[in-house]
Amino acid sequence: MTVPGADETYDAVVVGAGPNGLVAANHLVDAGWSVLVLEAQPEVGGAVRSDREVHADFVHDTFSAFYPLAAASPFLGAMDLEDHGLAWTHAPAVLGHPTPDGAWALLHRDREVTARLLDEQHPGDGEAWLVLCDQWDVIGPHVLGGLLSPFPPVRSALAGLAALPRAGGLSFVRTLLAPAAEVGSRRFGGRAPRLLLAGNAGHADIPLEDTGSGLMALLLTLMGQTVGFPVPVGGAGELTRALARRFVSRGGEIRCATPVVGIDVARGRARAVRSADGRRTTVRRAVVADVVAPHLFGGLVAAEHLPLRVRRGMRRFELDPSTVKVDWALSGPVPWASAPAHAPGTVHIADSVEQMSRAFREVADGAVPAEPFLLAGQMTTADATRSPAGTESMWAYTHVPQQVTRDAGGGGIRGVWDHDDCERFADRMQARIERLAPGFGSTVLARRVLGPRELEARNANLVGGSINGGTARLRQELVLRPVPGLGRAETGIAGLYLGSSSAHPGGGVHGAAGMNAARAALAHARFDPRAGHR
Repeated sequence: MTVPGADETYDAVVVGAGPNGLVAANHLVDAGWSVLVLEAQPEVGGAVRSDREVHADFVHDTFSAFYPLAAASPFLGAMDLEDHGLAWTHAPAVLGHPTPDGAWALLHRDREVTARLLDEQHPGDGEAWLVLCDQWDVIGPHVLGGLLSPFPPVRSALAGLAALPRAGGLSFVRTLLAPAAEVGSRRFGGRAPRLLLAGNAGHADIPLEDTGSGLMALLLTLMGQTVGFPVPVGGAGELTRALARRFVSRGGEIRCATPVVGIDVARGRARAVRSADGRRTTVRRAVVADVVAPHLFGGLVAAEHLPLRVRRGMRRFELDPSTVKVDWALSGPVPWASAPAHAPGTVHIADSVEQMSRAFREVADGAVPAEPFLLAGQMTTADATRSPAGTESMWAYTHVPQQVTRDAGGGGIRGVWDHDDCERFADRMQARIERLAPGFGSTVLARRVLGPRELEARNANLVGGSINGGTARLRQELVLRPVPGLGRAETGIAGLYLGSSSAHPGGGVHGAAGMNAARAALAHARFDPRAGHR
């Protein structure tokens, strides 16, 4: 038994038991290291958790819900999580986007079905869709590999360049670099594919008119076409619980409800981790911080220990926008005015691409959007275990500014996100669904609103309700993430590695930031004479 306050020693301490932290911990324990994971919350998971708080008979995913990046992640795939209780399931359709006239833009896992549905709305779009899918088959794996690799991704870049001629050459490069608002209009004549692409770009905080949004649009849309948007059977938390079970089965140790209050640095190296219970854990080799950058740099690590470029860079560090999420327990299926041909798990709510763009511009300008773009999930449609037969476990979220200057909807929302602000805005969100699904409100058995304050209270990494560890705009990506000159897991302090979504490649449940940190720690331990040895 460890006595509080007494020193203890591990090869590595991982701060945070989100998916990135757990991926790092698993990789390090696989290498034979002794590894301790410290988590502030009462359970593992970070932003991949589920609960029954809304209604006892309903499972709701507290934060994230659908996991195409997890399905495609080579790091998660190599861990054989199915051997530790994880099972995936899919909705009949990947994604649906209803419009006020009763039509649906639908993304089906079968590309031929998607193409047929698109062609029914605008002849020729089906063939154009299949061409795009074929091009992505050639270049997509290299794009994904490059995004998930430490910067610079030399191997993936070289492989991608070799494959590029078969994907359309420079013409496809222009597609990748085009803003999302242009990608759809250049390739398709109908509105349905434009809605699908723009809506998926809206999962990040990049304006649809900006470079980078087109890549996000293609990445998520075509991953939906290749791997789908799967969900863990039983709730999002089953994914991180499987990671935790695997880690513990290999000798790792996890302590929940144990906030870390400091990382001790001496002679330029991370030496120990201090937790709120009074323990001080000495570290032989590495600390991996699955911690949002502002909480690590100048927080857990005192500013005087930081390299000058990190101190300067953090002054300009930019969070992504805040989030408001609403969960509903519904007595029946969503009463869409027009039923889709195939029931989607993910639903996007916006009347048009132009309305999406307007909402994103309002958020960027500090305004609470008048007609917010909603990302929604019909979870029982995707996984029958989430609620009783004939009911629906549903959620929707949208972005709002970190600093609110006005309410573009004229509803008096002040941006302080107290109970009154949250409920008013949730009513605005629900009204958008009601217009497309008359009678929606009458099916609501229970509702929960998680505003920026509630999200941060449940996961300290979600500062002000930001969910991606910092903006995904190009000014803070690649070698600029989290500050100019980093772009990798190394922090400038020996033995300390940033393994959160604040590091390259950013948000998403893929485990890449954690794996990059773990691999860097292993590589440096082999060559750094200052690293301790067992």
